[in-house]
Amino acid sequence: MSSREAVNHHCPLCGCEKGNRFFHKDQFRDYYRCACCQLIFVSPSQHLSCQAERAEYDKHQNSPEDSSYRTFLSRLFTPLHKRLPPASFGLDFGCGPGPTLHLMFAEAGHQMKLFDPFYAPFPHVLESQYDFITASEVVEHFHNPEKEFARLWSLVKPGGWLGIMTKLARDQAAFANWHYKNDPTHVCFFSEETMAWLAARLQAKLQLVAADVVLLQKVAGDY
Repeated sequence: MSSREAVNHHCPLCGCEKGNRFFHKDQFRDYYRCACCQLIFVSPSQHLSCQAERAEYDKHQNSPEDSSYRTFLSRLFTPLHKRLPPASFGLDFGCGPGPTLHLMFAEAGHQMKLFDPFYAPFPHVLESQYDFITASEVVEHFHNPEKEFARLWSLVKPGGWLGIMTKLARDQAAFANWHYKNDPTHVCFFSEETMAWLAARLQAKLQLVAADVVLLQKVAGDY
């Protein structure tokens, strides 16, 4: 299929159905790019089953005792911590099998709750609002990003922050050789343009603080 050919795949972020285009194909999956929000996404028919997805996550060896993992997480922790009032209350959404960010924020004087659909399935924590929410290496796994961002944004207090860490896609040539797309659990790929669209949709203040770190502040309105 030509990269110029429009397809009728429904964008999972903005809902756009017209003008989306074939973007890339490898030996495992097909990728499409939304003409409206620029999200790159995998067809739902090529998503892993819940069981297969969990098996991939179980391979992760993250640990709070791993200094290199803490250094990696500091890319999100440091800029977000600098923007928080003392003793803020947060949520680590998608904390994974080796929760660590909540400890780093606790060491800095904050308190965090944990949620993960596989490893910390505590739905009651999604009934509160928070000064900040972290989603580190999470949003690329969203099967329904429109629903997930709506849920997350509803949990952020006015003036609060949503901190996202995910590698941002560039052009089509770079995508073809990008290791990040090779993880079978990664089904949504965001670019700077997509994050700008999302910030406008959320009526949020957008800060791109690193190549893979995005901060959204709730300054007015709701999703």
